[in-house]
Formats: sequence, C-alpha cells, structure tokens
Amino acid sequence: MKLSSEQIVSLERISARAWPAIGESKIGGWRLHAASGFSGRINACWPLEDPGIDLAEAVTAVEAWYGERKLPGLFKIVESACAPAGLIAHLSRSGYRPRTETVMMLGPAGAKADTGVSLSDQVDAGFEQVFTSIAGHPGDTRERLETLDRIPTPRVFARLDATGGPVAIGACAVEGEWAGVFAMRTDPGHRRQGFARRILLALLSAASDSGARRVWLQVEADNHGAIALYSAAGFEEAYRYRYWDRETARP
Repeated sequence: MKLSSEQIVSLERISARAWPAIGESKIGGWRLHAASGFSGRINACWPLEDPGIDLAEAVTAVEAWYGERKLPGLFKIVESACAPAGLIAHLSRSGYRPRTETVMMLGPAGAKADTGVSLSDQVDAGFEQVFTSIAGHPGDTRERLETLDRIPTPRVFARLDATGGPVAIGACAVEGEWAGVFAMRTDPGHRRQGFARRILLALLSAASDSGARRVWLQVEADNHGAIALYSAAGFEEAYRYRYWDRETARP
C-alpha cells in the first residue's frame, strides 16, 4: 500500500486530533504539540508542510517553543512527507538522531461483534487497572490516561474480563470515515490467549457502527507480535515515521 504525500498529511492530521495534546501551536505548515513530555506524538513538532520561513530559523523557533515548556526539541518525521526536503539533513548536522521507528498500518472497519467485550465512551476502573499495570514511569501513565480522557467523541473504550477481572483493553476514536485504534494492552499474565484479537475485532465492529469504513493504527516497528496480530486482521503497512531528537536530551 502506497499513499501520496497529500494522503499522508491528511491522515497525520486526523491522527493528531485523535490523540490531542494540551498545548498546540504552528509555524506555517509545521504543527507543534506539547503535554508532559512522555508520549512522542503529543510532545513533538510535526513538520508536514512548509514552515513558511527559513529552515534554520524554523528549527530554532521550535526549540525555543519547547524550551519555554521545559521540554527538549523533538520532531516526528514521515520521511516521504516532511517539508522542506532538507530538514533531515539539517537536523543531522545539528546533532539530532532518529529513534523509535513506527509503522502506520491501515485496515478495514467492521467485524463480528463480540458480546464478551465491554464497550464504553469513558475510561472505567477496569480499563485503568490494566493500563496502569503495564505502564512504566508514573508520569507517562498519567499523561496517557489524561490524553485518553481528551479524545473527542465518537470514541470507544473496550475492556475484556476473564477469571474475575479485567485482562485486556483497547480504544478507538472516529472521525468521518476513519477510526484510529490505540491503547491496546493485555495483562502480562494473560497474553497469548487471543484476548488482544478479541479487543481489536470489537473495536473494528464499534468503529463501523460509528460510521467508519477504514482504520489506522500505529505500532513500533520492532513489535513483531502486534504487527502479526494486525496483519491477520487485514491491516497493511502504509508508511513509517521516526522521532528525531538530540541524544543528550534522551532519558
């Protein structure tokens, strides 16, 4: 599957609205997102279109904006759709390096509903229990849960219970014909039992019920198990992106 630059930009805009930051700004066609500094998507500059000013000046302005928020400069770059074309070379010369290669996958909405999966438009205690049991840094967990609460409607939070408690979760946000799937988590003690697949199919069904025809999701390139799960459900790679930062700014 190959998308044009225009299609990528449109889809990136949709994915940004589905996972909303606290603070936002723009420099021409660049969009700046900030929260607490953990989730890359809401703490990075998305340079999808021309900034409208000199490249070096634009990068300096990005760094100043994040510096005011006590955050490091971070760029989320889709190499086939970033602008201007010389950005990556400029960042490399300035000490930035790529990390966290991520795959954007696309697939069809619609699946057989699973009555065993609980669906809601709110994060409940069971959903939060699974989410927090897997997360690392408490600040990261808090930022992501707060972001889940900001997801615009229509939205769906899915939870699957087994052996008396919640074991798997996932979420989706719908905008027009598109739905985004994220926050897929399975309790470590209950993996490889098909729970994640049931959550995914329940979300695809709910997305279709909300009017979506196509679904996007993002998964780190080295998460081979998740990629296999999504591929089996009909998802294909559309493009990849990486984050660029200075190694001295990494934890």
